[in-house]
Order: sequence, then C-alpha cells, then structure tokens
Amino acid sequence: MDFRVLSYNIHRCIGVDRRFKPERIAEILAHHNADLVLLQEVDVGVPRSQRLDLAAELAGRLDYPHFAVGLNVRLSTGMYGNATLSRFPILHQRNIDLTIEDRKSRGCLYTAIELPGDNGRSQEMAVFNLHLGLSFRERPQQVGLLVHAPEFRELSPDFPCLVAGDFNDWWTRLTPMFTEILDFGCATNHSNTYFDAIMTYPSFSPANGLDKIFHRGLSLIHGKRCRLGISKVASDHLPVIADLRLERKG
Repeated sequence: MDFRVLSYNIHRCIGVDRRFKPERIAEILAHHNADLVLLQEVDVGVPRSQRLDLAAELAGRLDYPHFAVGLNVRLSTGMYGNATLSRFPILHQRNIDLTIEDRKSRGCLYTAIELPGDNGRSQEMAVFNLHLGLSFRERPQQVGLLVHAPEFRELSPDFPCLVAGDFNDWWTRLTPMFTEILDFGCATNHSNTYFDAIMTYPSFSPANGLDKIFHRGLSLIHGKRCRLGISKVASDHLPVIADLRLERKG
C-alpha cells in the first residue's frame, strides 16, 4: 500500500508575521492531504494560542480520527511539544524523554500505527516524531537516547519505521547516523549525498534542511517540501512530505 506522511514544525501556528492563525496551518495540511501528520511546537493550553489544544483543534478541522500528543516544555500556563495526527488507528503511544542534563526539555513521541492490510490482516508501523535540541553536542546524545529506548531497540531491521521531525541539524551531521549506521533511507534529500538536503528553514527563504523524514522497511516513492505561497508566512519552517510504499509480505 502507498501512503503519505508530512512533518511540520508549526511554530504554535504563529507565523513569521507574528499572527496566530491556525487556519493557515490547516489550509496547508488540507492541501497535502497526508495520511500521517507529524507536528512539532504544538501548544496545549497556552495563552499565546488562545489556550487551545492545537492537536485536537487541527485533528478536528481536518477530520483525522486519531491523534496523540507528547508534551515536553512546561510554561507558566500550558505546555507544548509534538503531535501526531493519523487516518490509521494508533495502537500504542509513549513520549520518550530526550532531555540532556539541564538543557531545554526535548522529547520524541512514539506511536504504533496500524496500517490496513490484505485479507483483513493489518501491519504495524513504528513512528517516532521528534524535536531535537539547538546544541550540536546534545543532538547526537538525543539520537542515542532514542535508539536505546525499548520501542526503537526492539524493532527488527525490516520492521516498518519512520523517524521524522525537526532535527535542528544545521550541518547535516546526523544524517549519516541514520543512513550509514541504522540503515535508514532519507526521504528529504535531493540525492544520496549527505549534504543535498531539501531546505526548509527559514520558510520565507530556506537555506537549511532542518526538517527530515527517515524511513526503514518502506520504499520511497517521492519526497518534497511544500511550495504553497502561504507556507512562507504560516510558520518559520516549511513542511516536508514523503510518499512511501509498504511492500506486502508473503
């Protein structure tokens, strides 16, 4: 089966014009019509975003029947973190703590997704939706925390798996960890070279490929970034989109 995944740091639905407009984010998501949406910087109960639960708000607007939230950063009022919206059932979920020492709280939202299969047989897929830190020294450690988490460590090499989100990887140093060591493919590179990333930040003039989708146990059909004009102002990042194929077994 073929399906589409989208990863997007929505910047709390506050655009580069400093306006809180969730309808812009909803318009972008509706246009790309992904089966699985991985969001970062999602507010829940924060005054700057009208105290909304943005995951529930976007899931409701766009008719996603399933969603999960992993909150990482506590503010004086409310919290924010990552959210995964899905057209497929979410079987399990857990927020994996990726915080390093006294640095800003970071996390990875794990969800087990039930993909439809032939003859009524479904296939489970592991999805890891993360937002890594700003310091180069902490990001490799955070990848280490992820790969040692039981949800990741216990996966067989051919088990369908996605790792996506805002990697804050300004110098593309994390990509070889996934492609050379962990045997993932990268859906958000123009070619097989490490330094040919699809640029996503800043949205109005992208010069860095901070947002990535890695896949394993799946085939890549096509990867791209959003080119809608509204995406240049809706957030400070552009979303990345990957069309993937799950090969039938047996």
